[in-house]
Amino acid sequence: MPEPFRHYEDVPVIDLPADPPVPELPALDVLGGEMGSTPAQDGPAFLSELLFYSAAISASKRVPSTGERYSLRVNPSSGNLHPTEFHFITRGLIGWADGLYHYRPSSHMAEQRGLGTFELAAAIGSPIVFILTSIVWREAWKYRSRAYRYCLHDIGHAWQALALAARSMGCRSFATGRFDDNQVTQICHFHDDEWPLLVVGLAGDSIPVVPSEPKTSHWFGGRPNQLSPETIAYPLIERVHAATKILVPTVAGNPSVAPAEIRFAAPAQSSRTFGETVRKRRSAVDFVGGSRSLSLARLSTILAGAAAPFFADFSGESFIRLYLYAHRIDGLEPGVYRLGKASGELELMRSGDQRVVAAGLSLGQNLAGNACASFSLIGDLDHATSIFGDRGYRYVHFEAGAIGHRLYLAAEALGLGATGIGAFFDDEVHRYLNFSSHDGQVVYHFAIGYPAPDLRLSA
Repeated sequence: MPEPFRHYEDVPVIDLPADPPVPELPALDVLGGEMGSTPAQDGPAFLSELLFYSAAISASKRVPSTGERYSLRVNPSSGNLHPTEFHFITRGLIGWADGLYHYRPSSHMAEQRGLGTFELAAAIGSPIVFILTSIVWREAWKYRSRAYRYCLHDIGHAWQALALAARSMGCRSFATGRFDDNQVTQICHFHDDEWPLLVVGLAGDSIPVVPSEPKTSHWFGGRPNQLSPETIAYPLIERVHAATKILVPTVAGNPSVAPAEIRFAAPAQSSRTFGETVRKRRSAVDFVGGSRSLSLARLSTILAGAAAPFFADFSGESFIRLYLYAHRIDGLEPGVYRLGKASGELELMRSGDQRVVAAGLSLGQNLAGNACASFSLIGDLDHATSIFGDRGYRYVHFEAGAIGHRLYLAAEALGLGATGIGAFFDDEVHRYLNFSSHDGQVVYHFAIGYPAPDLRLSA
């Protein structure tokens, strides 16, 4: 298993203020689009709060057989392997030097990789620009060629973790998926094991900034730590990643894109704050079965949170459609339902108990059947690639991960548990849902219910 944390040697390391304030706006309000606020008066305080509620360590677990502890983070990850790294460029933050930084979640610190003005930030036009990268080997050592999908899902989760934390603090975000991969790699001096996948710019009056003149850049260098003594190449991952690269002159700015939007009635209420929700969120290892059910009001609220607009240069249309396996939902007959893209209505596709089927399709994982509800997220890859070329493959998986992250937070806010499921029998899902590859392809599974106790959890 590779080292779970990347760090850079021989660079200045900056402490971020400890115990940042809790974003007090209810999580469901943040998911619904409301803006919060922050008391942060300078760059260090703002960055500390932002990263603490989007990328930091949130708890730890203990392996009973060995006593070894490992960390959980605010942003979920396939197998808790965390291939995603958070790099960011700042410009004009009060009390914080302009430059390029890497977040070190293991100690809630920022590694200062370079000072001055970086053209990437100027192209985006935001005072804070995040570059989300993926170290695919962190997933591939366990999941092999399928790991590339998981890394893309994780980028979607990280994107929404960052975007929603920013919103809870009163600022907007916009994700850019269309950029020159090689150019961004060169600008940021990424190691060849780390690939940039998404650029996210933040803006808003809550960011403490002052006018900043362009500065000559100074590069500290810094050597990334070696994660494993050796790695195994997976040619399929290399080919897919190469096929989804694009070469353009500069990073795209913030075009005027009308986000896809589906509205649901959301009668269920929760006052649980955004800060508490994201810090308490966990991936359920299993669910309590039996007769305990989920109300239709809660399901509607969860789906409404997942369907709120995304803001990105690829979000003009939604490429994901949800199929619901309803196991124990009050007022809803057990069966498989398709969620209407425009209407938000549930269309019954198959009736009857789906618990055994849902578990079987999810690689025999009982949690998909023990949950109150589970989902197949179907991606329209043909439509995405007709608009964006092969790059669209990434966007479909980003959207799936982003929806998954919102499902996580909505479920947690309502006192439920959730878990993303990346392992499933693709072709069997297609056959069971009775569609061909031209109708879409399954890209993610998800489950929501009452979580079973996890005795390994220690914080």
